[in-house]
Amino acid sequence: MSLNTTPPWDDVQNYINGNWQTPSSDEGQSVVNPATGKEISYVGFSSTDDIDAAVQAGQKAFEDWSERPVEERIQPLFEFKQLLEEHHDELAEVLVQEHGKTFAEAKGELRRGIENVEVACGIPSMMQAGHLPNAAPDIDETAVRKPLGVFTAITAFNFPGMIPLWFLPYAVATGNAFILKPSEQDPVVAQRLFELIDEAGFPDGIVQLVNGSVDTVNTLLDHDGIQGASFVGSTPVAKTIYERAAANGKRVQAQGGAKNHIIVTETADLDFAARKTVSSACACGGERCLANDVVVVEESVYEEFVDRVVQEAEAQTVGYGLDDETDIGALITPEHESRVRDMIASGIDEGAELLLDGRDVEINGYEEGNFLGPTVFSDVDPEMTIASEEIFGPVIGLLPVTDIDEAIDVLNRSDFGNAASLFTGSGADARKVRHQADVGNLGVNAGTAAPMAFFHFGGRKDSFFGDLHAQGEDMIHFYTDKTVYIERWPDA
Repeated sequence: MSLNTTPPWDDVQNYINGNWQTPSSDEGQSVVNPATGKEISYVGFSSTDDIDAAVQAGQKAFEDWSERPVEERIQPLFEFKQLLEEHHDELAEVLVQEHGKTFAEAKGELRRGIENVEVACGIPSMMQAGHLPNAAPDIDETAVRKPLGVFTAITAFNFPGMIPLWFLPYAVATGNAFILKPSEQDPVVAQRLFELIDEAGFPDGIVQLVNGSVDTVNTLLDHDGIQGASFVGSTPVAKTIYERAAANGKRVQAQGGAKNHIIVTETADLDFAARKTVSSACACGGERCLANDVVVVEESVYEEFVDRVVQEAEAQTVGYGLDDETDIGALITPEHESRVRDMIASGIDEGAELLLDGRDVEINGYEEGNFLGPTVFSDVDPEMTIASEEIFGPVIGLLPVTDIDEAIDVLNRSDFGNAASLFTGSGADARKVRHQADVGNLGVNAGTAAPMAFFHFGGRKDSFFGDLHAQGEDMIHFYTDKTVYIERWPDA
């Protein structure tokens, strides 16, 4: 098969019980290419009946699927992984046109998603729990993991190809049914993923797709047939999702927003650190929860490092994501672009020094696109809006500190705890940051602290609500529960 990569595309569909269906409510919205401003598809929103049909199909399919041998359950995942590899470039091209990021970034995102499918294929080993013979006199005890039913994930616009794959492979490999509700802003990639899922050989009802907005999410969270929910998005919504799902007695993991920091010490390789700083803050247009956009620099190298960051930022090319020379693509919507512009204005109003202004960027041939160039502030105060609130745009704020202890203090004062990176040549500084930084993902001489799929994706404070994170072993715990068998055979 081949995937249609040329818009305009047909209306986005639901995938329920193995069939493609048009969402039945009267509501919906256009899907727009952020670089051109042109409508490329339309997504209708699901009704309560649509959701109920999906949940009931999932419950019915779960009864058989959960009893199948685990080796059998992972066979469709092997096939799905191969299909993802074969259609990697096609999926990336679709992603660029509905999201705005560059082709290289889209391919990298999908690679990260494929890694999760690969890890989930190892479920036969990962689901093993434990056995202890002679736990007590003449008693053996065994812990056995069991799937729970139908799970859902509500995923974000910024990584529409990767984030669904943080959850879907693990849910089905552990024996559950799964319903995806993708972002309504860029749902076409999700549909293309499900076209491959339809070919991969999953039983009807095990993996389903429903489209919609807030009402769809609330219906899923309130439905008695849903056992648990995963979410990725902004902190206010993550907290609401967490509270509503928990109030309904469901398992829940809700990844929220971020305000990540880079620490640069005087022993760092400054050229390398500057390149990685700009890449971290500006890749994907800054629309990612691992963007390190607050840069805390030891004052002995501050001025030199600021100059290098500005030079690196000035060298970035803003443009259409399918153009080879483009480094930074379009932002998702005009409304979001306006919000980032407001954040830049707040930085000026609050007294930061604007060294590079990306607000005047113009892209020939794409005048209706949502473009912003790299923007760099110096002399930022940690209490400023641009240093304390998530921007989700290509904006960098730099500030000097006297030493590593003050740098860690600035980092830890943030309400968020998603990620941080340290650039240093000092093992002592690295050890101190490792022990004292209050974040869930921490990189040393790495611009973006993105864990591989076999490790969980961390997050603390206002960046995460729940107990078990996405990816890795945490997903096995989230999608299963342990039954402990206590056995005694008096005649043995």
